[in-house]
Amino acid sequence: MEYEKTAQPVKAGNIRISFELNGVLQTIETDPALRLLDLLREQLQMRGTKISCGIGRCGACSVLLDGHVVNACLVLAYQIDGSHVTTIEGLQIDGEPDLLQQCFLEEGGFQCGYCTPGMIMAAKALLDENPSPSQSEIIEALSGNLCRCTGYGGIIRAVERYKLEKAKKGSVL
Repeated sequence: MEYEKTAQPVKAGNIRISFELNGVLQTIETDPALRLLDLLREQLQMRGTKISCGIGRCGACSVLLDGHVVNACLVLAYQIDGSHVTTIEGLQIDGEPDLLQQCFLEEGGFQCGYCTPGMIMAAKALLDENPSPSQSEIIEALSGNLCRCTGYGGIIRAVERYKLEKAKKGSVL
């Protein structure tokens, strides 16, 4: 990743960070202690990442940081300098839901939808690392994400369906 060089001074107390957000290089000036969650939602208008507990217990703010699922409420702005961040908005393809998002829609992996972005990001991290997880591995990978509506059945079915759909597409190639 190349860093943008600029002669403009940084406001006192702020830092300049460069990182890739959903495949696009970003160079911004920000408070180094600003939470990634607030940076995404307020400075970069990525509102798909949800605010909930604010202390890393619910997973509603899950994003991928260099391919690993993290709670955006626990990551500070200075920590993402030079990193790759993927939010729920970064999964869509030409403005349409990707296969994992589509599986969540079709299998009822949501009700109110508040936890859904975090659930999908946690599932994506799992599936990127292990394309064919067992049901117990799915449950473990999603254990940091809370849902008060679905009972998790639709969420687990969505991840299992994605696994099957990807396997079908792989056998066609």
